[in-house]
Amino acid sequence: MDKTITYAPTWTSFLVGTTWSRAPWRLLLLPIAGVATLGYAVGLIARARLKEITHRLLLGASLPEAAARAAAERFADRVAAAGIYSGARAQIAADRAAGCTIVLATASYGFYAEAIAARLGFDAVIATGVVRDKGAIRARISGENCYGSAKLRMIEAWLAGQGIARRDATIHFYSDHVSDAPSLEWADVGIAVNAHGPLRVLAAERGWAVVDWAR
Repeated sequence: MDKTITYAPTWTSFLVGTTWSRAPWRLLLLPIAGVATLGYAVGLIARARLKEITHRLLLGASLPEAAARAAAERFADRVAAAGIYSGARAQIAADRAAGCTIVLATASYGFYAEAIAARLGFDAVIATGVVRDKGAIRARISGENCYGSAKLRMIEAWLAGQGIARRDATIHFYSDHVSDAPSLEWADVGIAVNAHGPLRVLAAERGWAVVDWAR
């Protein structure tokens, strides 16, 4: 989702916007979040753990489900109104017209990615889950972070849950980032979209199409 169909990464934007509306004082903790991000950059903190840390710092250890839903709806409205590539909208419309089932597979948290997907006409969402307890979402990931090889495992699990045999499906997979190489290689058709340098190089080696939805 991030930078494939949206102009910019969504997690930080969601965090800051929601924090500003709920508990502005928590924005004072942004420098700590920055230190955690640096720790990730140098390999001291795993990607999933970084997500949990920033979640806890800005949204707190526990966020009521109703508040999370309201924040997700507000954020999705903003993203859908002004943060989606026109090329992404066109491709979604074309795939729908062709009779495809359109699935969003994203490392973003499902509790807000689902609201964005609903506005864009996706049929299903495969995303990172959060722990839910006593009517609240916790600052902990449930299951795997939907990233890299874990994303492919989650896609395969979704297919199995839908009763769809891999041999009976023709899968087109779109991504902007080389971390999705496992899913791009597994798909019948891999498409590098708005690709950064490493993915462009890999796409040339693998013969994947390269398109730019930003144009």
